Amino acid sequence: MQTRTLGKNGPQVSAIGLGCMGISDFYGPSDNKSSLKLLKDAVEMGVTFFDTADMYGVGANESLVGFALRKVRSQVFLATKFGNMRRLDGAHLGVNGRPEYVLAACEQSLKRLGVETIDLYYQHRVDPTVPIEETVGAMAELVKAGKVRFLGLSEAGASTIRRAHKVHPITALQTELSLWTRDAQGDILATTRELGIGFVAYSPLGRGFLTGAISQPSDFAPGDFRAVNPRMSGENFEHNLKLVRSVEVMAREKGVTTAQLALAWVLAQGTDIVPIPGTRRLKYLQENLAAAEILLTDDELSHLSELVPQGSVAGTRYDETGMKRLGI
Repeated sequence: MQTRTLGKNGPQVSAIGLGCMGISDFYGPSDNKSSLKLLKDAVEMGVTFFDTADMYGVGANESLVGFALRKVRSQVFLATKFGNMRRLDGAHLGVNGRPEYVLAACEQSLKRLGVETIDLYYQHRVDPTVPIEETVGAMAELVKAGKVRFLGLSEAGASTIRRAHKVHPITALQTELSLWTRDAQGDILATTRELGIGFVAYSPLGRGFLTGAISQPSDFAPGDFRAVNPRMSGENFEHNLKLVRSVEVMAREKGVTTAQLALAWVLAQGTDIVPIPGTRRLKYLQENLAAAEILLTDDELSHLSELVPQGSVAGTRYDETGMKRLGI
């Protein structure tokens, strides 16, 4: 597995990481036994970068990831996130960036992961009621205490990133980036590159839609949040499916899968970008990791941008409440 560096002076991680959210939550029923095997298989295949959060499965995902990787702790780079609060029944309780909450949330994540130090600790969403300087100040205390190695933000706006970086170096920004979500390619990516901050691309496969595996709304399992996602419901579903079908044609011509072509596009946007696609199946894990070996020419990259022009996707990437939490 190739490696990439997170930030100007940050750690080296596998060029493609594993987003672990979906193995516990949001995509319908899951199975811990198969998830544990997948995580171990990922390590054997060269993945070193694993991403979780305290809200995934309301803590269950951190426990699962920690248990699966404890015997290979020295070989992996663990990232987790705080700030999105949920009740035990999964209901969302809002965003919390208060310093005392930061410290308490970290202690709980350390226990669930079964580690003494978290490699990369993100604020999952910016709390608009708390100055970013106070939140990052508390995160910096965790670094001083040896409980966290590097700091990150997720879905933060350019001005917030700058303010946070003045308090303590930010190693990585995690924000959605894919063929159909390119909002970050303006001020956000320009800011991270100016400051030497790495970019972690989540949902690089459009939550699975860009794989071509979803052809009708009934493909979603019971409890799968994508069934009500604005981009994958109603008229938007059919509109966006046509875009994916055009990418499928190009993938066949190149002799790769649609998912591999979409991932190769993300990787080609810069060596400072590390995508973290998620999956529950070994077959797709193998396909995704193989995308690191696919090189796209300038003409191919231009053609992909023509097939899925920026702004051509119908629907927002979250519901109204979710969209209000982005880019603060």
